[in-house]
Amino acid sequence: MTTAIYGTEHLVSFNAPNALRICLFDGPLHLAWRHSAMTSDFIAETMALSFRSSERHYKTARHDIGYLTNELIENAIKFRVAGEIVIEAVMDTHDFRMRIVNLIDHEATTRFQQLLLKVTDGDPGDLLIEQIEASVLAGGNASGLGLLTLMSDYQVQLAWRFDEDGPHKRTKLQTYAAMAISPS
Repeated sequence: MTTAIYGTEHLVSFNAPNALRICLFDGPLHLAWRHSAMTSDFIAETMALSFRSSERHYKTARHDIGYLTNELIENAIKFRVAGEIVIEAVMDTHDFRMRIVNLIDHEATTRFQQLLLKVTDGDPGDLLIEQIEASVLAGGNASGLGLLTLMSDYQVQLAWRFDEDGPHKRTKLQTYAAMAISPS
């Protein structure tokens, strides 16, 4: 088995025994984008509850967590091969952390690792502007905008762990995220 890690490596030590854990199963309902929105809304609502004493802080935390989880769950649904998607989320005193685990094929692994080499190398703000310009030139079909927006505008730390069994088998992809959530 070959393992490759991209991004903020210390996030890969995700250990949250008390994390909210949700499994999206591939089955008769077929995983679709609508599952991403419903799941991210549930996670955001659940994790933001500790901020309900201040409506402004609650709304900000709910929005930020919802945006982050929706973006990462959408990616997991969009690029997965058949199988479940496992989402774990935890709220600490000052930050929200999550891990998403899904399977991808060899082609998606190669494309995604090439994209990660670009989005993790340099200033996220500068890279976001470059990617927006590339998207306009490509007719709105550029990858990485969501990840760069998370990194640039939300200061999200991200990491990815790829565990490959071989050149023609599926790859277990673990996506990690951490975002500061301030009560003030």
